[in-house]
Amino acid sequence: MTNQQQEMIEYTTQEVIGYLMEDNGITMEQAMGQFYMSDTFDKLSDVETGLYMEGSFYIYELLKREIQKKLR
Repeated sequence: MTNQQQEMIEYTTQEVIGYLMEDNGITMEQAMGQFYMSDTFDKLSDVETGLYMEGSFYIYELLKREIQKKLR
């Protein structure tokens, strides 16, 4: 993984955690736990998927879908 890829993943992670906090009224710790334990984060962290090149809002939408599927 290159430094640029790592920076993109970190930036996107921060953005997604911010979206979770804002939309759900949860603490940073709760949002971090929810995101870091998700399949979406696993895919984002795997540079082979190329997901790190997508926008943070797109990734947040994937996460929301994942969460909804787990609630069913």
